[in-house]
Amino acid sequence: MGKVAFVTGADRGLGFHITQWLLENKYKVFAGQYLEEWNFLAELKLSYPDQLELVPLDIGSSDSVKRAARMVSAKTGHVDLIVNNAGIGNRADHAHVLVELDFDVMMQIYNVNTLGALRVNNALMGLLLQSEDKLIVNISSEAGSISENKRKASYGYCMSKAAMNMHTSILHNHLRDMGGQVMVFHPGWMQTYMSGKLNPDAPISPEDSAGKIMSLVQDHKMYLADEPAYLDLNGKKWTW
Repeated sequence: MGKVAFVTGADRGLGFHITQWLLENKYKVFAGQYLEEWNFLAELKLSYPDQLELVPLDIGSSDSVKRAARMVSAKTGHVDLIVNNAGIGNRADHAHVLVELDFDVMMQIYNVNTLGALRVNNALMGLLLQSEDKLIVNISSEAGSISENKRKASYGYCMSKAAMNMHTSILHNHLRDMGGQVMVFHPGWMQTYMSGKLNPDAPISPEDSAGKIMSLVQDHKMYLADEPAYLDLNGKKWTW
């Protein structure tokens, strides 16, 4: 078997287009599927019946992640690349501190955006360590950058992405000693369904963002350093 990748949130948007890029570039892809009502992955599998495996996955559930890891390990002895793309937002989180905040919504966002990626990395670590590349890509956001912050609301989402950045740093410190690497990307202001419906006003399409991210991932070894590369779509390093 050649290169193997695992992608979360592959149903639509950025995750779908990253999955498509990987298939076009000869990867075997295990695609985490949360939204079964979206048929993009099913249609893609018709074109790549032997390369694409659909994996039911809710990264907010430890049981779901463990089931997915067992499914993957039954079909491959290694994973070269993990892409933690799945994430959520919520319009109820857009409030500022002068009104009543919805802490239940914030907990849900944090559970998915921060702990979800950590669950996946933890469950697939044994397979990743069997690879020569040992590469993890975390999709974060400029919203998680403390030094760049200009916001006055969206506590849950921003804090969840800041925590993901710390997750990235800790994991990279460990993996680099074993020849591995973690990269983290701000995918740009993108046309997504993060808050439940499509944002058509954003200037970047998921397809363009996916292509630029994966072109940087191809050159990942040039970014291997003491700390993980926190990059935008042009390869510019962001500050944490």
